[in-house]
Amino acid sequence: MSAIPTARFDAALVQRYDRPGPRYTSYPTADRFDASYDGNGYRQALARAERPLSLYVHVPFCDTVCYYCACNKVTTKDRGLADRYLDYLEREVALRRTQLPAGTTLRQLHLGGGTPTFLTDAQLDRLMDMLKASFPLEADAECAIEIDPRRLGEQTLERLAGHGFNRMSLGVQDVDLDVQVAINRVQPQAWVSSAMQRGRALGFRSINLDLIYGLPRQNSRSMARTLETVIGWRPERIALYSYAHLPERFMPQRRIANADLPTPEGKLALLEQAVNGLMDAGYVYIGMDHFALPHDSLAVALKEGRLQRNFQGYASDADCNLIGLGVSAIGKAGEHYVQNHRELADYYAALDHGYLPEARGYVLEQDDALRREVIQALLCQSELDFAAFDARWGIDFQRYFALELAELKTLEMDGLLEVRPQGLHITPRGRFLARASAMVFDRYLREGRKAGTYSKVI
Repeated sequence: MSAIPTARFDAALVQRYDRPGPRYTSYPTADRFDASYDGNGYRQALARAERPLSLYVHVPFCDTVCYYCACNKVTTKDRGLADRYLDYLEREVALRRTQLPAGTTLRQLHLGGGTPTFLTDAQLDRLMDMLKASFPLEADAECAIEIDPRRLGEQTLERLAGHGFNRMSLGVQDVDLDVQVAINRVQPQAWVSSAMQRGRALGFRSINLDLIYGLPRQNSRSMARTLETVIGWRPERIALYSYAHLPERFMPQRRIANADLPTPEGKLALLEQAVNGLMDAGYVYIGMDHFALPHDSLAVALKEGRLQRNFQGYASDADCNLIGLGVSAIGKAGEHYVQNHRELADYYAALDHGYLPEARGYVLEQDDALRREVIQALLCQSELDFAAFDARWGIDFQRYFALELAELKTLEMDGLLEVRPQGLHITPRGRFLARASAMVFDRYLREGRKAGTYSKVI
């Protein structure tokens, strides 16, 4: 791939395909993982050290409830709870480290949550000292952290830079005060601007801002203000997420009045406004909900055909074995997935008994691996070459996926993709709906196997 694939927003097409579907941060998706999986294959794959190592640490704590949030979190103002959590993380680190060959180093580190900046500076120091003692960082390691701008100490960014962090993601959602009040996340613009300026001065080479469309009291005027402000800050990356209102599943969302939410037509208009505003400002559409400036590593990876998708979204270097530490964290090694317990009590109990806190997992069969590669290609490269795929896997793509190719005809007629003699090609109009094309190759959806409730495309 020598050029960045173009994208064109077609509101009528997006509305037609606005249906629930997986986000494919993995295939099979995490809701398909099985509690009978014993984790042995995952541990053996880690021990072989066939791929670079990536580490994700989940810090589940927040001290306030954002009403829109659907993350696995614990809301508390007691920082002492984090000390206990770090005690258990230390046990998990010690158990995981024994599974790795001597000399294993870390290419990627990501702290997520909750919010990692719930931790005090001293607790952050303790966490990083613990991690680096067992997982030494490579000299050019990518170290990223999710930051709540409301919860930054005076020296927190300086400490993070000293520990090697070079990427940050800031939660913004919307800059309009009326919207912020409705979602219980009042956050002055100056706090975000200050965090970005200080981060850049300290050497953070990429800053991402999270935005959400479809929030209560959001309208075209508030979206215009948000876009103008955010584009003026010029972050390297922007993630534009859809608010999924599922109050039956997420209790905090019950505090959002249905009357305050935009209509489906209004939400679609907000998405179109945001997409066109970002692309007009020079941001490249990466895929699904990610945008980046042309010089950012995501845009470069897209142009060069190296883009990947993992549990943190799109990535420029995702072909790593992944260790997930902390409650609900997911690991991946070779063809194996494993996920920790989702509840703190279960997570602690496992470690109290000297066991890794693994709750469930999955080992891919060849059919899964084939479909994973197809879905990755459609979501990341917007195309798939039949001959190259056949040579790599020793199959005849068009025969193996005859049922799927027949189903794609409807999407082809609607202009989402082209089925060419040499392969599949997602059209510019279809790039915003690549999930719809990918879902055709999801065997579990086809077979109607019961799983989690998925969000809609918009």
